[in-house]
Amino acid sequence: MSFSYEGLLSKEFGCRAEHALNVIKLIDDGNTIPFIARYRKEQHGAMDDQKLRELADRLQYLRNLDKRKQEVLASIESQGKLTDELSAAVNAAQTLAAVEDIYRPYKQKRRTRATIAKERGLEPLADWLWEQTAGDPLEEAKTYIDAEKELPDAESCLDGACDILAEGFSDDADIRAKLRPLLFREGVLRSEKVGDGDPVYELYYDFEEPLRRIQHHRVLAINRGEKEGALKVTLKAPHNLAVSMMREAYVFGGSPSSELVGRAVADSWERLLFPSLERELRSTFTEKAQEQAIKMFAVNLKQLLMQPPVRGAVILAVDPAYRTGCKCAAIDATGLVLDTVVVYPTPPQSKTEEAAETLTRLIKKHKVTVIAIGNGTASKETELFCAGLIKELPGVSYTMVNEAGASVYSASKLAAEEFPQFDVSLRSAVSIARRLQDPLAELVKVDPKSIGVGQYQHDMPPARLSDSLDGVVEDCVNTVGVDLNVASAPLLARVAGLGASTAKNVVRYREENGAFPDRKALLKVAKLGPKAYEQCAGFLRIPGGKNVLDNTSVHPESYKAAKDLLSIFDLRLDDVGKMPPLHEWIAERGEETVAKAVGVGVHTLNDIALSLQKPGRDPRDELPPPQLRTDVMDMRDLKPGMTLTGTVRNVIDFGAFVDIGVHQDGLVHISQMANRYIRHPSEAVKVGDVVSVTVLDVDLPKKRISLSMRTENA
Repeated sequence: MSFSYEGLLSKEFGCRAEHALNVIKLIDDGNTIPFIARYRKEQHGAMDDQKLRELADRLQYLRNLDKRKQEVLASIESQGKLTDELSAAVNAAQTLAAVEDIYRPYKQKRRTRATIAKERGLEPLADWLWEQTAGDPLEEAKTYIDAEKELPDAESCLDGACDILAEGFSDDADIRAKLRPLLFREGVLRSEKVGDGDPVYELYYDFEEPLRRIQHHRVLAINRGEKEGALKVTLKAPHNLAVSMMREAYVFGGSPSSELVGRAVADSWERLLFPSLERELRSTFTEKAQEQAIKMFAVNLKQLLMQPPVRGAVILAVDPAYRTGCKCAAIDATGLVLDTVVVYPTPPQSKTEEAAETLTRLIKKHKVTVIAIGNGTASKETELFCAGLIKELPGVSYTMVNEAGASVYSASKLAAEEFPQFDVSLRSAVSIARRLQDPLAELVKVDPKSIGVGQYQHDMPPARLSDSLDGVVEDCVNTVGVDLNVASAPLLARVAGLGASTAKNVVRYREENGAFPDRKALLKVAKLGPKAYEQCAGFLRIPGGKNVLDNTSVHPESYKAAKDLLSIFDLRLDDVGKMPPLHEWIAERGEETVAKAVGVGVHTLNDIALSLQKPGRDPRDELPPPQLRTDVMDMRDLKPGMTLTGTVRNVIDFGAFVDIGVHQDGLVHISQMANRYIRHPSEAVKVGDVVSVTVLDVDLPKKRISLSMRTENA
């Protein structure tokens, strides 16, 4: 059976049905999301990469849903129980949960009280009770007494029949559909301390919140506390109201049989339905919370990866430590390692004078202008030392660099291949320097989960988290573009159409044959065929190559269109990057007219024009650079009312953490982020933003700093 999804997807994503259909076809033809987003805009109405990924995810869900429907229908049919009505209900189901509700009565179950009762032949008695006639249940049940079947009396027979009814009620898709929203509206999630608890979960020692209002990060925190044995979690529910709804659905008349059906209703709710719906609801809320956490992780990761590089600077990285000393590495403006050294300015050695002399010589020798200090162990003492050191070195400043994941990289096989001459600690120092120089190029070498810009990442479904974060890395790399002749294999592996093995082949070809003269030479690389070339070519740059278009984001398939566009305005390839405002000239003649003349759509025309005006354009250069410091503050120096400048390090559901240069990030709660109401912190800030904050409170024992971005607190 074939399915049509474009109508549903167009409604859900607010796009035209033909655009949704085109995206489906493009995905099915093996095109990557970055390629579709950048080079097939006319076919999908210029959706961005994030929306395209969401559409692709939804498409996969719908396909899985239809696959499950067919499996369920086949299973029911094999039992000889499939009716037209049942088939229609399955086909009309909009979610996997709805399909499973319908399938419950027909699913093979483990051995339950009801199945045992059926094995003992009590199903006809259950059917008789369900009719709720005026007869005497005890008299009817006596005919089923059978000692060999462990049915010694009428009461045991009725108990078994009620078990059958109770399970039938719990499998009823209609009643589940009515009770599920009731629990959502009226249910209250409660957590309480177990034993001595854990101070980390103190907020949840005696906590209650309606399900409909509970925030995602609280769901994850409570789940973790429960998993670690610090919290007991329950769902308070409107039990009486739920049982009343069930009685209304199943109990009619006032016969003795009706009383037994009512007893089965209460048992079904307490023993079967409520525990099942409680698990289901908690699972649903957990999944939604996980999706929100993954989404926030992805947003933060993208903003971190897209931090502007520090170009043209010689950087000295200092990886702080106590006993083993500070590992230092100087790199030039291209990332080449110039020098390495280990100094001991921190306790227990505290050889500050010797360290100062060594680093001063190194800074002067290599003309270092920026010191990058890792924010790990001993970073505060190292920062104090460096701040004192550069007082005697005009033109030198420092900044703190988040070293999350640097140790993971430095101990990896990749790092060993890249720097076989260095030990693990010196590799980490080089990585810190390169993170400042080009965050994207360096961070792609690290598992995104280790970069440290999310919450509860260890509680997320690993495959879903990896897919989401890998998509972010891929989008960032392809947005910026990659220098084909200098990029590392890990960076090339993130280019659309290339994978790890093909990227290694590209590097190997480059090492054996020299720099790529043009994009077409990629087709000579082993296992890089026409399809991979189509996907990757537009994202790879060749500065100074034979063809100036190879240093733009113009795809080779549009080279003729680019040349035709230049000729329309009497321009040549030599004018690329030096031409007047091409967009204004196009607007004067009419976008549609010019696009038709060069044989492309309007979206592609505008992209070509921008690329011709700014070849080699890096969107990161338009963002504010990292904060560089020459002095240092301590948390004890902070006083309420002080106004400081800081850098947003992490954005979470309830606020943002801001680095204000005191070695302890301060929290700006969502209520303090703006003078207006905002629903989520991401509406006000993003990772890497430089913001002005006011100190509200400082808790030295707990190392907590409360900040505000509201202007009225200034």
